[in-house]
Amino acid sequence: MPKTYVIPSAAELVSRRQAGLLSTAQCEQLGIGREARRRLVRQVRWTSPARGVYDTDPVPLASRVRDNWFEHAARWRTWFALLLHGPDAVATGCCALVLHGVAGLPRDFPLEVARKDRSPRRTKHGAAVVAYAEFPTDLIEERAIARIDHAAAQALPRLPRQNALAALHDLVRRRHGAAQLHALFPLVDGRSESPAESFARLSCHDNGVPPDDLQVRVVRGGKVVARVDFAWRLPDGRWLVVEIDGLGPHSTQQALVRDAPRQNLLTASGRVIVLRFKPSDNDRPGGVGSRIAKVLRKHGWTPPREATGATRIYLDDPAPVAAKK
Repeated sequence: MPKTYVIPSAAELVSRRQAGLLSTAQCEQLGIGREARRRLVRQVRWTSPARGVYDTDPVPLASRVRDNWFEHAARWRTWFALLLHGPDAVATGCCALVLHGVAGLPRDFPLEVARKDRSPRRTKHGAAVVAYAEFPTDLIEERAIARIDHAAAQALPRLPRQNALAALHDLVRRRHGAAQLHALFPLVDGRSESPAESFARLSCHDNGVPPDDLQVRVVRGGKVVARVDFAWRLPDGRWLVVEIDGLGPHSTQQALVRDAPRQNLLTASGRVIVLRFKPSDNDRPGGVGSRIAKVLRKHGWTPPREATGATRIYLDDPAPVAAKK
C-alpha cells in the first residue's frame, strides 16, 4: 500500500454528510479496509473517538474553525451517537431536532437514539438508547429520524426552560400560520391531564376567566380527599370548581361510582360549588368558558392580580356566611 493513502471520493462525500464521521461498516463498504484505517490513524490523518467510529478530520472538535462551530459540533455529536449504535439506530429527541435543523439547543444536549429492533442496548460514551412508543420517522441524509413533532415532544421536557423555549420558537418561526402559536406558549401547562382539559382551559382564557389554579387538592381532616381540575376562589370565600369528564380518569363505570360521593362531599361542605362538563360541551358557542364566566360573574369573581401559587381547598374551614341583601 502506498505511503500516502488516497481516500475514495465516495467516502469523502459520506463523511461530509455525517459531520466528518464514518463507521467501520461504512469504511468496509466504501473500500477502506482495516489496514488502511490503522495507517490513517497512525499517521494522525484520522482519529477514532470510539470503537467502530472514525473521525476523518484530525483537528480536535473544539478547535475546528467553522462559520457556525456550534451547529457543526451538534451535528458531530448526533452522528457520533448514531454511528456508535449501528445502522439500525434512529435519531430521537434532541438528536432528531439537530438533523431537522432546529436551533436553540444547549451545547450539552442529551444524546439519544432508539433501536428499530427494540432490543436493549447500554449507554455508550454518553449516547443512550431509549425506548419510546412507536413513532413516525422521516428519512434525512439516508438515516431514519423521529418526525419533527414527535422529536420535539421527546426532547423539550428534558431541556432547560430557556433552551426549550428557544427551540420551540425555532420550530414554528417562518412557518405559515405560526405567528398565532406564540400567544399559546404561555398557556402550555403539563398539569392538564387530557386534551379535553386543555381545550376547556383555553376556552376559559378566551372568555376572560382563567382558572386560579389547576389540579387543586381538597383537604379534610388533614387528608387529601379529592383533586379537581380547575378552581376559582370566590369573593365570599367559597370556591367554584370544575371537572372535565372525558376519556380519561372520569370515564369508567367505576370512576363514576367513585366520583358521586366525592362530589356530594364537596357540595355538602358549603364551601364548594361544583360544575361538571363533557368534552362535547366545549363545542357549543362560547365553549365551557362562557358558561363558567356566567357563574363567576353571578358571584362577583374578578381575576387575581397575581398568581396564588399552589392552592388547596380546606373543607374544615368554617363555611362562609352569605352577605345580607
